[in-house]
Amino acid sequence: MDTESDVALDILITNVVCVFRTRCHLNLRKIALEGVNVIYKREVGKVLMKLRKPKITATIWSSGKIICTGATSEEEARIGARRLARCLQNLGFKVKFTEYKVVNVLAVCTMPFEIRLPEFTKKNRPHASYEPELHPAVCYRIKTMRTTLQLFSTGSITVTGPDVKSVASAVEQVYPFVFESRKEIL
Repeated sequence: MDTESDVALDILITNVVCVFRTRCHLNLRKIALEGVNVIYKREVGKVLMKLRKPKITATIWSSGKIICTGATSEEEARIGARRLARCLQNLGFKVKFTEYKVVNVLAVCTMPFEIRLPEFTKKNRPHASYEPELHPAVCYRIKTMRTTLQLFSTGSITVTGPDVKSVASAVEQVYPFVFESRKEIL
């Protein structure tokens, strides 16, 4: 039978969201007309620009604030953000890459067993909430790390946190509690 120590968990990062500023006003119409892989959303006041390598989508506002989504690592997010800034420089804007920050990381982890959600919720009441009529997962929040985990009965866990390090430690922290509430295989 498995014990807590001999299970290696694979955490798959599915999305890294980062933000940066250009410190200059951006003409969205010019970006839409001259840029490549661009969608202009005039009614909302933003431009969506996609890069193929790394595969990211950037939301660009005229104020110079840019949000990049779709990267699968913090390094890939930074490279994509810098490539995007370079694309804007090539369009003639005086872009300065500043205030870069990773703001959100989404990851998925699969346990090697199924989880008894009602039992898990009862044992971890202040942090865990379970409303099966509304959502099929237990919501487990770790306020000190600013992470949220969605635990499904299949053993799949979706983790949202401010960076990759806190996502990994959140899974490590919740594993012993999940292990206690695992379904026994007959």
